[in-house]
Amino acid sequence: QYTRGTVTAFAPFDARADAEALRKAMKGMGTDEETVLTILTTRNNAQRQEIASAFKTLFGRDLVDDLKSELTGKFETLMVSLMRPAYIFDAHALKHAIKGAGTNEKVLTEILASRTPAEVQNIKQVYLQEYEANLEDKITGETSGHFQRLLVVLLQANRDPDVGVDEALVEQDAQVLFRAGELKWGTDEEKFITILGTRSISHLRRVFDKYMTISGFQIEETIDRETSGDLEKLLLAVVKCIRSVPAYFAETLYYSMKGAGTDDDTLIRVMVSRSEVDLLDIRREFRKNFAKSLYQMIQKDTSGDYRKALLLLCGGDDD
Repeated sequence: QYTRGTVTAFAPFDARADAEALRKAMKGMGTDEETVLTILTTRNNAQRQEIASAFKTLFGRDLVDDLKSELTGKFETLMVSLMRPAYIFDAHALKHAIKGAGTNEKVLTEILASRTPAEVQNIKQVYLQEYEANLEDKITGETSGHFQRLLVVLLQANRDPDVGVDEALVEQDAQVLFRAGELKWGTDEEKFITILGTRSISHLRRVFDKYMTISGFQIEETIDRETSGDLEKLLLAVVKCIRSVPAYFAETLYYSMKGAGTDDDTLIRVMVSRSEVDLLDIRREFRKNFAKSLYQMIQKDTSGDYRKALLLLCGGDDD
């Protein structure tokens, strides 16, 4: 279904040969990181699972355990993330975002704002199978207020299907949002949550245009003024993903590396989760919106084997 990834099935593929090469790279003193990163970044996720299976068959060892014991730091995190089955990836990230002290709202926001209804349904199922827990219960236990309500709406994954746009309803929704925000003393957050969380993508794109005509503001400006904190970030993420998911991720990657220090968790999560989906589109948006290529920014902001692996996932420069 996705053809805009930088990582595709490798051919000719030989799971046993790859497993043998990885075992050799990690056996004995010292590790040949180059071999590890080259194999794991150039095979797609389904092929990595076959390699792990061959690895166990041939050597009676767990490939992920070996990677964890042989590698360190961000490079280890990246390689282990690449080995996580694609369908478990989001569920695992969400589990870690809500476990222990403090909740990582950024991860909840990024995943639930950007995934399609079908993907969200899948995440909920996998979460239940893997962790024997209900994702919605876990999230409501760790969040509160309007932020929690919008997350719950998104978790229902009941966005209207994209079938034709009713201009009368577009006008009505734009007016409701205008009255709930700019025209009101205080804000009626519930209206924003319901409309942005349930209407179809094509409908909402028209609503944003109409809203601009009626109010003279972009919907993002209103959200910025009328809301704050985690709710504001989540509403903005939803709006940005409705406009363009690749543009949203280009911005997410840009801010993970901009300024002092790098948010490596976000950088790894986005590069791994989008590498087989739409990373080519994300690269294009990145180049368009930030006057430099994603490749150059990764090159400047990271180092060592970690950088080599990220650049291979990136799949090329756009300059």
